[in-house]
Amino acid sequence: MGKLKIRQPTCPWWFLFTFDNPLRKLYQDPVKILTPFIKDGDIVVDLGCGMGYFSLPMGRMVGEAGKVISVDLQPQMLSGLKNRAKKLNLLDRIQTHLCLQDQIGVQGPVDFVLAFWMVHEVHDQRSFLEQIQVMLKPEGVLMIAEPYLHVSRIRFEQTVSELEELGFRLASTPQIGFSRSIMAIKGE
Repeated sequence: MGKLKIRQPTCPWWFLFTFDNPLRKLYQDPVKILTPFIKDGDIVVDLGCGMGYFSLPMGRMVGEAGKVISVDLQPQMLSGLKNRAKKLNLLDRIQTHLCLQDQIGVQGPVDFVLAFWMVHEVHDQRSFLEQIQVMLKPEGVLMIAEPYLHVSRIRFEQTVSELEELGFRLASTPQIGFSRSIMAIKGE
């Protein structure tokens, strides 16, 4: 596999406090978005997890038998997530992972992968998607959401085409505020 190159973080760790606020739930409610795809006992991955906007609700959804692997490039994000998980008694379900710019570094198999508003920051998108494909179990689910102000329809359609080339089945386009999104299932 080729090297995965991620641009220097577009979103500095201190800026995430503006994203993780109660108003965001009006248009991007993690429970409403993820409940159809995550169940008790699942092993799930939150790529570009930040301080846990999605990881924390995922931790509740997977239950005591499940696990959330929260992945980020910035140690400050992961530290903030750990503190928040500890306060919510979810630390035993949430495993943080500091990835490299060229490698996600998560071993599968996993049931579900979320890449929310971060794929546009990856330089080698093909390698990134290949790494996700390897970590997903057969019939595992990948959800990608990209901000429509940053990612044009054409650029998003290129991502969707790459998924199809890799053998993913396109299952749906979930309606997520301010986003272009796709849910894809890994083939056998």
